[in-house]
Amino acid sequence: MKKFKTFLPEGSKLNQILCAILINFPVFVYGASIGWMSPMTLLLQSEDSPKGVPLTDTEVSWMAAVAYLVCIPGDLIMAYAGDKFGRKLSLLFISTMGSASWILLLVSMETWALILARALVGITMAGCYVTCPIYTKEISDANIRGTLGCLVILFHTTGNLFLYVIGDILSYRTILWVCLALPVFHIVIFMGMPESPSYLVKKGREEEAGRVLAWLRCRREEDVKVQEELDLLKKEQKNDEESSKFLLKAIVKDKILFRAFRIAMVATLAREVCGAIPVLNFAGEIFTWSSEGRDLFLTPNQQAMMLGAVQVLGSALASSVVDRIGRKPLLATTSLISGLSMCSLASWFVARSYGANPPSWLPILTLCLCIFCDSAGLQPVSIVLSGEIFSYKYRASIMGITMGMASFADFLQMLFFKPLANSIGIHVSFYFFGIICLLTAVYVALAVPETKSRSLEEIYEDLKTKKEREAEGTDKKLTLPELYVGSYKVTDPA
Repeated sequence: MKKFKTFLPEGSKLNQILCAILINFPVFVYGASIGWMSPMTLLLQSEDSPKGVPLTDTEVSWMAAVAYLVCIPGDLIMAYAGDKFGRKLSLLFISTMGSASWILLLVSMETWALILARALVGITMAGCYVTCPIYTKEISDANIRGTLGCLVILFHTTGNLFLYVIGDILSYRTILWVCLALPVFHIVIFMGMPESPSYLVKKGREEEAGRVLAWLRCRREEDVKVQEELDLLKKEQKNDEESSKFLLKAIVKDKILFRAFRIAMVATLAREVCGAIPVLNFAGEIFTWSSEGRDLFLTPNQQAMMLGAVQVLGSALASSVVDRIGRKPLLATTSLISGLSMCSLASWFVARSYGANPPSWLPILTLCLCIFCDSAGLQPVSIVLSGEIFSYKYRASIMGITMGMASFADFLQMLFFKPLANSIGIHVSFYFFGIICLLTAVYVALAVPETKSRSLEEIYEDLKTKKEREAEGTDKKLTLPELYVGSYKVTDPA
């Protein structure tokens, strides 16, 4: 078996940081894949299209939407692959699919090839939000786990910005070759990285898990801290084996669980239907619509770059904002600001259609606000909130259901955004996004409990109605460490 060696100071975090960066590198490639649609939509639908003839709105809509459709079963496939074959092989498979998508775009300009290439992006999308966060958590020390966990969003947004930039300065095929080189580089480099210690323990390879932990923590294999962490992984594995599986019937029958599920679903769908997804995929075209008949200093692609930069800024600040402000006020505030910005943009398009002369900077400002709210609040808070309002045994199943619904919502947006914008007006789409965000802000203010630094018992107590609390009485109040939700016993409320 491979013996990992390190020459770093004892207790150094460098190996973990290096490993986490390489784990999340496919997220950067995926971000570039999503960002590719913005500048390439303008090119592929122009008279200078590398295909020879401009693509139709229907073809472009399917290219944008198919990845989200494939992602729905992809979430389940990648979750199974990670448990069956390991996190490392799953990650290498993600980069392989990423390489295949760029190769398809290089070898064929046929419509079927363009759509199939984008379908493969759906596999990388699922892996990036199933495999990468789990893998990162399982190699990270507790005191830097939060920081390394934020790399998923940061790498995604940086990948978007990277493609916006090279999409404005490089040719069509050069962009494809650059993007192909990224996953190929990752496949070669990641061969030298270790498997997740948690997976190794699950498979009974405890000796190898100890060596991997020692390398990650920059300590000797016989070090007390390495052995303590290994013992903890064994204990967690035993608890997992004893945990009961999630049943959908439990959510329906138990009022508190159902309210928690409803909150998780609203938060997740609000994140996806705030307008950020179509804005990021069609940013260049949206700016083209908004700049018709106007002499603007920045081209549509350059304005899209501004969105990418704002998104990176928001994701870089996300973790510290969540910890300082709290979940509920941050989610309500970002939903409110995003809703107002989308309604303002819709009103801008309406005013211009009636011959008014609204300020040309408003589309840039409103779209930047939407993207910032998504990456700094709506996106991270929905993920954190969904994890904090369920015990360990329910968490994975709930995340799978909500992510599947989110992918379906994204698919519908990508498929119908352009046709609807062209047929009934783009202002209708933005009014829809704005109203959804405003309703979310109201719902969060009225129904969502604060979860920051609170136990599951306290959160569930807030989910009870006044009548339920009165009927229960103080003598029936649940106490830690054992929490009962209906007839389901939760021994690990954290």
